[in-house]
Amino acid sequence: MRISSAHDVVHWEAAAAAIQAAARRAEEVGVKVNIAVVDAGGNLAGFLRMPSAFLHSIDIAIDKAYTAAGFGIPTGEWGPALQQHSEAVRNGIPLRPRMVCFGGGLPLWHEGRLIGGIGVSGGTEEEDEECARAALEAIDLVG
Repeated sequence: MRISSAHDVVHWEAAAAAIQAAARRAEEVGVKVNIAVVDAGGNLAGFLRMPSAFLHSIDIAIDKAYTAAGFGIPTGEWGPALQQHSEAVRNGIPLRPRMVCFGGGLPLWHEGRLIGGIGVSGGTEEEDEECARAALEAIDLVG
């Protein structure tokens, strides 16, 4: 599977394969989701809305991918991470535009380089993350 080009961007084949794997897992779990893949700059590399997936979850999936790519950590890790900071940071970070501090977004790391992120939205946090993890497995990015 081709993961990235020489410029450390998500290759379209990898984005498409990741999206398909996430959608297949969503079908197995019985949820309708939106799936977004972004490159390291947060630019959309691929997107899929399953029929009947929530409309508001379109932007949430994109923002989960954007947040994961921007910080290099799963979006579900923000809750515990914020507890280590001041009240101002705990209250301020989640208010930033496009910032998502709940599960369903995972960074895409390849050979030690952050090349993007994937975001899934439409199920529970656990279901969304399960679908995102299936996507990473499909493109051999599970370490």
